[in-house]
Amino acid sequence: MGNPMAENRTPAPSAHAGVWVPPPLIYVAIFGVGLLLQQFVPLAALPALPMQVAAAVFLVGGVLLLVWSNVLFRREHTSLVPVRPTAALVRLGPYRWTRNPMYLGLLCVYIGLACWFGVTWALILVPLVVPAVHVLAIAKEERYLEQRFGEPYRQYRAQVRRWI
Repeated sequence: MGNPMAENRTPAPSAHAGVWVPPPLIYVAIFGVGLLLQQFVPLAALPALPMQVAAAVFLVGGVLLLVWSNVLFRREHTSLVPVRPTAALVRLGPYRWTRNPMYLGLLCVYIGLACWFGVTWALILVPLVVPAVHVLAIAKEERYLEQRFGEPYRQYRAQVRRWI
């Protein structure tokens, strides 16, 4: 029958989100697939000037989001590394509009690099990046944050979109 006391216990909160694949690696891996496809099954490059303008916009926007988010995490003394405990629920700056400004920033950098270097396949693979990041990182982080912060996180999640 087991120990009746053990059945009434709630599981202890996880010490971290359990994201074992570094999220930037997801972007790099899919971009790498795009590079390989571009090498072996080349697609025509898109017009240079519009792509360079788009690249500049996405790269600058992405880097700004990443730096701003990083500064806010450091101010709150919480870790950027998903296998370390989260010390604070950050809701300032870009976190007012998106729950994942770092992932959005990485996506912008990915798109910017694909535009700058004319890797058309990497642009075609963008629709795979978002679900891959969701499954391998965001879903785990959201479960952890709800477990860690409870109602304040649920309220935040209800008010702020996941991406944009």
